[in-house]
Amino acid sequence: MNINTDSQYNSLDLFFIYPENHNKGLGLATWKAIEAAYPDTKVWTTVTPYFEKRNINFYVNKCGFHIVEFFNKHHIDGDSVVQDIDDSGINEEDFFRFEKIMK
Repeated sequence: MNINTDSQYNSLDLFFIYPENHNKGLGLATWKAIEAAYPDTKVWTTVTPYFEKRNINFYVNKCGFHIVEFFNKHHIDGDSVVQDIDDSGINEEDFFRFEKIMK
């Protein structure tokens, strides 16, 4: 996680539940605990590869995020955006950026 105590625009950089623990409510419970730990957050952001349907369902339908941007080779920011995301561990060319406005 990247917590900005000044702006309160925080990002979830890596969130992973082992596959053998899927469908047990652990992801949602963990996300709710993260939100509770940072109650002053104004906006949460995260990204996920476009092909990760489970992630998209989780963030949008379970956690209340909205898809706000689709990064691909035709994106207006081009390589600079992909490079920034690559530094955080995502090496896919096509991915979604999500936001959840808290306040």
